[in-house]
Amino acid sequence: MTRRVTSGGCWVLGLCLTAGPVFAQQRPLLTEDPETIGDGLILLEAGIDHAWNETFTVSGLKGNVLRGPRLGLSFGMGSNAEIQIDGVSYSRLHVADRFDAPLSNMLDLSGDTARSFDDFVVGAKVKLVSEGARMPAIALRFATRLPNASNESGLGLDTIDFFQSVLVGKTMQSVRVVGNVGLGILSDPTRGDRQNDVLTYGFSLARAFAEGAEIVGEINGRASTRSGVPPPGTESRATMTFGLRYTRGTVRFDGGLVTGFTSRDPRVGLTGGLTWVFESPLRP
Repeated sequence: MTRRVTSGGCWVLGLCLTAGPVFAQQRPLLTEDPETIGDGLILLEAGIDHAWNETFTVSGLKGNVLRGPRLGLSFGMGSNAEIQIDGVSYSRLHVADRFDAPLSNMLDLSGDTARSFDDFVVGAKVKLVSEGARMPAIALRFATRLPNASNESGLGLDTIDFFQSVLVGKTMQSVRVVGNVGLGILSDPTRGDRQNDVLTYGFSLARAFAEGAEIVGEINGRASTRSGVPPPGTESRATMTFGLRYTRGTVRFDGGLVTGFTSRDPRVGLTGGLTWVFESPLRP
């Protein structure tokens, strides 16, 4: 595959790769890069997360959560579009504390452990403007979160949420800067006739410091736009992540440290995984 290298000797993500396609996705970060993976390519992500002191405001549970394997797939649909399936995973919560919450009476737990498959997200990304010498890359992303986790486990909301966002990215020498801003429409898990519109945002930096290696960081979250107390499960949330990535061939390894900004977010978390890009077996 032909490679496009910036003046800083780095890929579109701030990497300098000796082989393989552009890695447009951002593991271990959440902020979405506007670049797509390329026509006829498939991107596979897999990882494990461990979060301490995470709060589930709808079910009234608090504790340490292990999630994995966190799987994601992206399919290149031409040079400027891709289809994404993210969040295919299983969670195990060790319950450290319980409190009264809107749906705590629905819990069906055995002991102090809650288990469930996670909600997964189906989305699409379309690049509108390619990156130039001065112009950043710009893309739109649309995604829907589907209710796979159950209320009875305490880990799910049984709601469908919709997200749309604008993605902007620019490489400056060895630094890749990416920003996201958008709208999330979150259903109220306690009432079928109410929703909360939230502002979603993300800002990330990735800096290459050696061949195939980079340090990354971001702030990512959502802000409730409702005056007063928002519906449970739709509150403002935000996290900060710092991590490292190392690319060898068409595989990239990553690890990161996560900390939350609100009382509902994890106090601290660890994440690690890999990303692999390969040609689709159905490619002509």
